[in-house]
Amino acid sequence: MHVQIVLFDGVDPLDAIAPFEVLHAGGTASEGAVSVELVSAEGPREVVSGTGGLPLRATGTLDPRRPGVVLVPGASGRVDDPGDTEDFAQDDASPVRLARALDTELPVLLKAAMEDARITVATVCGGSLVLATAGLLQGRHATTYHPGLGLLDATGVHAVRARVVDDGDLVTAAGVTSGLDLGLYLLEREVGPQIAHAVEELFAHERRGTTWRPDGPKPATF
Repeated sequence: MHVQIVLFDGVDPLDAIAPFEVLHAGGTASEGAVSVELVSAEGPREVVSGTGGLPLRATGTLDPRRPGVVLVPGASGRVDDPGDTEDFAQDDASPVRLARALDTELPVLLKAAMEDARITVATVCGGSLVLATAGLLQGRHATTYHPGLGLLDATGVHAVRARVVDDGDLVTAAGVTSGLDLGLYLLEREVGPQIAHAVEELFAHERRGTTWRPDGPKPATF
């Protein structure tokens, strides 16, 4: 399984690095069954993250035809109301940084990836909002950081309040630290539970909650 983690200006570094470390460890534990790289729509370059300007390095170009997983992180930045503070800079807002990603070649590349049956698209936090705003998730089940669930609904997505949602070739995760859980779940699903468990022990992190899937009986109202 090869995983391409997509970087864009304003990206939340933990959204990208948490699953990167988990999946990289999975590659070691599986003796090379998993490989992972940081990519961008523009190719190899330094990407300025949204957290303190921390630089990350994309080493390749996003290839929407390479079998495996394409993982889209969210953005980091201010999330308060611009009216709350006098020094609020609109460019610092996380939604603005996500919107800027839509003005690049990224939506076109992601659309191509989603149309390829050999590729699973995964997201962390606001990554699902990038896909949804681009019109790529209509009728699908997905999650995101909880303040964005209403926006998912507004774009025609079946928003699910869960930490990880598995909708077949689309696997989405909620808030920032859920990237750890997403990485572990992808290892379990694609490589096997023993590899996922070994990495879980290595990171001293136990996955939280049930991974939601659109199957099985629907629960009665409590």
